[in-house]
Amino acid sequence: MKWITAWRRRPWAGYAVVLAALAIIGVAYAGVSPRTDRAQAAAAAASDQDVAKGKQLFNQACSSCHGANAEGTKNAPSLIGVGAASVDFQVSTGRMPAMNLGAQIPRKKPVFNEEQTRQIAAYIASLGGGPAIPSKDQVDPASGDAAMGGKLFRANCAQCHNFAGSGGALTGGKYAPPLDKATPEQIYEAMLTGPQAMPVFNDTTLTPAQKRAIIAYVTQTRSEPNPGGNGLGRVGPVAEGLAGWLVGLGLIVIAAMWITARKPKKKHNV
Repeated sequence: MKWITAWRRRPWAGYAVVLAALAIIGVAYAGVSPRTDRAQAAAAAASDQDVAKGKQLFNQACSSCHGANAEGTKNAPSLIGVGAASVDFQVSTGRMPAMNLGAQIPRKKPVFNEEQTRQIAAYIASLGGGPAIPSKDQVDPASGDAAMGGKLFRANCAQCHNFAGSGGALTGGKYAPPLDKATPEQIYEAMLTGPQAMPVFNDTTLTPAQKRAIIAYVTQTRSEPNPGGNGLGRVGPVAEGLAGWLVGLGLIVIAAMWITARKPKKKHNV
């Protein structure tokens, strides 16, 4: 071990150690970087392929309204800068492509499957700007606080969508749609992009954790029982109570009128 001690005392020993360490790091990096480069190249190729296929689908089904380059026309707005999340919401809910334009475009069976929808979204995202499609972790109801979500939903959403997400009428022939068929991804995307008459709830207005809490509340509400009887579409406790009162009272009045309208039978003397 004396030779090691003697070697360490030499003035160039420190430089030798540094060079050896750099050589080891270089060899390790050379062994890892080709895999990383191949993975990045494969991801880029897949993305370019999705964009190319998305452009083909867009030209077939969307360009007649939104323009050849998604720049918009007099019948439809520009899609440049709307982002992948907006496209994914509109196409996955069947609202786009729209057959007839009106005050409100209803939800219907989607024209494109999930892969085609993501390809169209990738093409629109390639044009620049806009929010991206949320990840599975961002929309997972299991990781959301349903109690906090209920407070946030009643403060920001219940005025239009009803306290249980059953939907409601708006002005000008518009309406807030029911949320019973909306997936967690679609709920998050709707808050993020503000489709149709809905305002935009960006991450400054509602944080991703708060959005996830609202999703947890909405999905939990769907499976809650109605301990008081029939929910009547969950239009609200006051409206349901009024309906029960009027229906019940109406049946009593009808029964009373039917009883009093019956003429008593005449007794025959024997």
